[in-house]
Amino acid sequence: MRDNAVIERNTTMGKNAGAGEAASAPESRPEPGPKHAPELKKDLRQMRRLLTGVAGAAALAVGMVVSILIGSVEVSVGDIAAALSGDSSGGNYHIIWNIRLPRILIGVLVGVNLALAGVILQGVLRNPLADPGIIGVTSGAGLAAMAVMILLPGRSGLVPLCAFAGAITATLFVYLLSWKRGIHPLRLILAGVATAAFFGAMISTLMVFHSDKVQGTINWMVGGFQGRSWDHVSMVAPYTVAGALITLMGYRHLNILLLGDEVAKGLGVRVEAVRLGFLCLASFLAASAVSVAGLLGFVGLIVPHAVRLVVGSDHRFLLPSSALFGAALIVFADTAARTVFRPVEIPVGVLMAFLGAPFFLYLLRGAMKR
Repeated sequence: MRDNAVIERNTTMGKNAGAGEAASAPESRPEPGPKHAPELKKDLRQMRRLLTGVAGAAALAVGMVVSILIGSVEVSVGDIAAALSGDSSGGNYHIIWNIRLPRILIGVLVGVNLALAGVILQGVLRNPLADPGIIGVTSGAGLAAMAVMILLPGRSGLVPLCAFAGAITATLFVYLLSWKRGIHPLRLILAGVATAAFFGAMISTLMVFHSDKVQGTINWMVGGFQGRSWDHVSMVAPYTVAGALITLMGYRHLNILLLGDEVAKGLGVRVEAVRLGFLCLASFLAASAVSVAGLLGFVGLIVPHAVRLVVGSDHRFLLPSSALFGAALIVFADTAARTVFRPVEIPVGVLMAFLGAPFFLYLLRGAMKR
């Protein structure tokens, strides 16, 4: 009887255990939703980044077409097609091919350069307030370019090289002023602001001593594209292509710098050398833009910050999207600057200042709150 009781108890326990396993089996089955949620989120993020790039390309294409169509003289789509096909018999061929198209292409190149320079500076300094104009790069390039235009008016081909030399000088000046056992982003920003003021004063001094030659540089000082031709396109295009390719190839180092200096050093990156190299690259891009557009500001501030809100901080996507939207912004802004108050044309730099100054104050207020 004792053996029967033991057998009965074991059988009962086995049944209960089996029932428990059967009851718990559905609960241990993995849920399909949470398992695939990270992959779905990643796919949606990739799709958003892709759509942002497509939207930037579409905005640029639309802006270029609109900029050709409207102006003091209205042209049709048929006129554009005829001009692009080489038919010079149309009455608007000269307006399209020799006036509007070079101006638009200059705007595209300048927008790409300034946007990429802004992305680089904001990534290297880890500060959304960084911009070629704010940290003194544009002022250094502007001083050198204006010196060539006033003192050597027949050597316009030297303007990009001299502007680059001025930008590099300003960059090294800022770098040395902010160096103290390494570079701190906040110190570099403050040194850049002081450097910009210093070079701005030198530009004013140059204007005072050569007031008889300043008239042709007024529009250049505030930033604009009036009178730009195919010669200017061929002058700045090689710098844009070279600078953009180098920047896009270096996106991994920009991503590593975002992790902080200590982490970057732990990954084998020579932080100071890489940072200095990127600062020189940003100077190169900004100087080539200054050489044809003048002291055009806030593009490198507005575009990278706005695009970063959509695509994130991964420079593999941030760089090309910023380049497209920077070009589109300049094209639309220039179109508005020359048509809104027609027949009077205002420099595009004035319009960008109206847009950029409130945006800068908004970012500054947010940074002060943090």
